[in-house]
This record gives sequence, structure tokens and C-alpha cells, in this order.
Amino acid sequence: MSWQSVRILVDSKQAELLSDALIDIGALSVSLEDADAGTADETPLFGEPDHPTAELWLHSIASVLLDEDADVAATLAMAAHQAGIPVPTDYSVETVAEQDWVRLTQSQFDPIPISPRLWIVPTWHDAPDSGAINLRLDPGLAFGTGSHPTTRLCLRWLDAHLAGGETLLDYGCGSGILAIAAARLDATGVNGVDIDTQAVTASRDNARLNEVAVHFCLPGELASGQYDIVVANILTNPLKGMAPLLAGRVRTGGHLVMSGILAEQADEVMAVYRDWFAFAPPAVDEGWVRLAGVKK
Repeated sequence: MSWQSVRILVDSKQAELLSDALIDIGALSVSLEDADAGTADETPLFGEPDHPTAELWLHSIASVLLDEDADVAATLAMAAHQAGIPVPTDYSVETVAEQDWVRLTQSQFDPIPISPRLWIVPTWHDAPDSGAINLRLDPGLAFGTGSHPTTRLCLRWLDAHLAGGETLLDYGCGSGILAIAAARLDATGVNGVDIDTQAVTASRDNARLNEVAVHFCLPGELASGQYDIVVANILTNPLKGMAPLLAGRVRTGGHLVMSGILAEQADEVMAVYRDWFAFAPPAVDEGWVRLAGVKK
């Protein structure tokens, strides 16, 4: 079994129109990419829920997956007619053969060193250092493999600051990696919450895999109370909106650790939380920041 991968050069004003039309007439998938990626003209775009980016890249590539017997030229002509745009002529076609997609996906995730004593090790890999604290992880459908700068930033804070015995809440737990790391670093009374049931399921599975006692649940199931440490690796706009909630979960003298924040957004996030917290200087990794504050 195989498929056809079609890459079409299209401008920003036509990209979404063409994408929608291709899906309507039977394309298996359509994704949009920056045609200038990897060059000096590459333009990063960042969007958040309810705050989408204003427009796409000036030059975009629509990457389309079609059945192996689809007539590419006819499909593009039909989609262009439906979208009311000229028929694309600048495109390429490649055959995509059937593969072991699980193995291909797994090959993208290698063990990740966080510190000399802390590693993230996917379940399909052997631990490079058997004497280290090795977090065994299968992300499933949840965010949090440890490869993203925001996850690494939060893990480094936990590794540097946990002395043992702290209570901790991981708000927006994803795969559960931060809460599980805290438990492996001897925090106690560790809880994690997420609005996504798939994330809660993945987190519980990963806690069992790492043989730690962490309670994961949906937000409405979390008992009242405050913590020594609250960690929230989410996104800027949800973090701003949840400021009273998160601040209320941190005891006086306790710590709030936040990430999922771009460097240029750090000041606006700290401004929202300054009534409650005194912040250390932001830590930066690949354009993302971690903010850590002590509750007044």
C-alpha cells in the first residue's frame, strides 16, 4: 500500500482556501508549512487557543496526502475551482510507501539528559546511565516527551530546587512528566491535573511505569488545598487567565514555576502575577522562558 504526497507552493491568501477545498473533495490530510523554512526568510508563527495568528507565511507550502490512484492534476483543478483561485502549477509529487509508523515515530525520541543525575528515557530505549534517576516515559497522545525547551526548563528547576518532602501540583500535566519527576526527586503529596482525559490516562500509565504515587485527575476532581510548589507548563494566555486560581494553590512562601511562555511574553505574564509573587530573572532556552516566583 502507498500514497501520493503532493507539495504545492501557494501564497498566504490562497493557502487556507485551497486546503479546505482539498479536504472537502477527499484529500486524506493537508498541512501548511513555511516555504522559506531553513532560510534567512523563515518566519516563525505562534498561535494559542482563541488567539490564532493573523495570517500565514507569505510563501506557503501545502503538503497534501492523496490515495495512490488519485489523479493529482484533476484533484488540484477541482479544488481550485471550488476555492475560486487559479489552478496551482508549481507542485511536486512523491510516493509514500507503507512503513512501520510506530518504529518510525519512536526513532525520533532518544534518551534526553536533563542533568548529570536526571534523564528522560522512552520506554523503547535502554537507560544510558543505570545509576541515574531515569524517568521512563510513553507520551501516548499527551504533550510532554521532554524534548521541548519548556519541559526541560521546568525539569531543571525541579532538579535544582527539590530537597525532598515538598508537596507539589502539576497544573496541565500532559504526559505527567513533571509530577513524576517531582515524585522521583522525593516530593510527597504530588498531584497532577489536566482538562484532557487522554492526558490524565497517559499520566496515570506513566506513574505506574515509574512506580511512583502521584494522583492525576481532571480539575473538578482535585481536592482543595495549597502546595509548596505549583508547576504549570501551559501557554501564555491560559496562564494569564488562571492567575487567581494558580496563585490560590500556592502557600505563602511557596513557589510557582511557569513555562510555555515566549521570551517576549515574559514581562506581561509577570505583570499579571506580581501582586502575589516575587520573581527571579527568567530562564531562557531556545526562545522560551521559565518564570519562577515566591509567594509573598
